[in-house]
Amino acid sequence: MVSERGLAVLRAIVQDYVASREPVGSKAIVERHAFGVSAATIRNDMAILEEEELIAAPHTSSGRIPTDKGYRVFVDQLSELRPMSQAQRHAIETFLGEAGDLDELLSRTVRLIAQLTNQLAVVQVPSFHSARVRHVELVQLAPTRVLCILITDAGQVEQRLAELADDVDEATLGDLRVRLNRVAAGLTMSDAAAVLSGEIEGADPRHAAVLHTLALTLAEQARAQRGERLVVAGAANLVRTEQDFSGSILDVIEAIEEQVVLLRLFGEMAADPHGIAVRIGRENAPFGLPEASVVSTSFAVPGRDISRLGVVGPTRMDYSASMAAVRAVARYLSRALGEH
Repeated sequence: MVSERGLAVLRAIVQDYVASREPVGSKAIVERHAFGVSAATIRNDMAILEEEELIAAPHTSSGRIPTDKGYRVFVDQLSELRPMSQAQRHAIETFLGEAGDLDELLSRTVRLIAQLTNQLAVVQVPSFHSARVRHVELVQLAPTRVLCILITDAGQVEQRLAELADDVDEATLGDLRVRLNRVAAGLTMSDAAAVLSGEIEGADPRHAAVLHTLALTLAEQARAQRGERLVVAGAANLVRTEQDFSGSILDVIEAIEEQVVLLRLFGEMAADPHGIAVRIGRENAPFGLPEASVVSTSFAVPGRDISRLGVVGPTRMDYSASMAAVRAVARYLSRALGEH
């Protein structure tokens, strides 16, 4: 069993090693931390930590470094996260508040997280698969060309250009607009597409071709919104930590580029009481990331599926700072998208 002081020694080793990348010895712990005991006593605590496989010696007669198990105990023992400074909170609100649309907001989000954590940052693009149709608008651009505008209850606006085989007049479009909103409002996009397809049979010949085109358009929109993808930034941060990986950094980059793998990893990560999930080193081996750690949290907006954002980096990571950063940015992101 590891004593309370032993756990404090483990925290000191993790913090010092993360800061310096140098193995930590008992003498350094006594000098840097106020334990009030001798170096010999600290060495005894370190011996117990090593027996428990929480720390290890990378070289003979060297200091000690945390193991994956040691990092896990350290993270699980975090009772509170390092708070973001006022300057950092202001930077989050200012930088993300300048985004003009969803794509720019997500792009700014990953860039900001990468800057705050010095890690590779990822964000899952929100899926609008569960969003429902709020309104359909039809705008005639030419006799055979209609702009279909779909507005969902999540605030998403999608536009598609429909090319028709025959001319359509404004009166016909007006009738169609009323009909579409009567039958499609409140449905998911995929359900709306199916309903419109069913409306084609028996429809006024002037409407059939337009309904067919609009049904195809809505179906395309539903399929496009169902796909899952990630936005990534901060690859240079990962490259700068290459010496923290015993293997090639290319293996890590290739695993991250396989977005479906990272999305599956996100889906399996269980959150702690802070609402944050952390997977460390060998815990990520099934996903091709045995020497990397992943810190993530979720954000959700009504009408959209839950999405995640986080960071990927070496196990020698400032976990407290990374956890605080992803949580703060996720909270702002949820609030900003919800208000929008």
